[in-house]
Amino acid sequence: MSEVTGGHGGPVGPVGAVEERLAELGLEVPEVVPPVAVYVPAVRSGDHVFTSGQLPMRSGSLVATGKVGGDVTPEVAAECARQCALNAIAAVRAEVGDLTLVRRVVKVVCFVASVPDFTGQPGVANGASELLGAAFGDAGVHARSAVGVPVLPLDAPVEVELVVEVAAEPGAA
Repeated sequence: MSEVTGGHGGPVGPVGAVEERLAELGLEVPEVVPPVAVYVPAVRSGDHVFTSGQLPMRSGSLVATGKVGGDVTPEVAAECARQCALNAIAAVRAEVGDLTLVRRVVKVVCFVASVPDFTGQPGVANGASELLGAAFGDAGVHARSAVGVPVLPLDAPVEVELVVEVAAEPGAA
């Protein structure tokens, strides 16, 4: 396992065991979810990978549909956020080839399609944040935005995107 360095300059923990940590939770990194429009699941720019928004797809179907605070409970929405984060991890792995290259999760943006009076978006986003913490340890601690929106693609209740820092590409200056 490799040690990673956080923004404070010190080690934040090993990340070589990401997939093993997920397995302990009964999870595995899925195959990358195919895009639903004209874009790619993730793009690397220098030492960062930016994922496209990931929907809560599992085995080719949305985990749930509808608005949080209406048809979808906050608990189901948090599970959706967790699945979105797992799908984002898959997009990162597909882009860099190996999750041991992830130095830290930098930023998470969680969009929550919710009824107008629902204000629990941060609790929903915790589903993603808690998974990233469990998977990456201290390297999974991140900045985050949780944003309520009126609608998301395919009537998904949640969409999550990540920015992660990765080890420099071999041969990069």
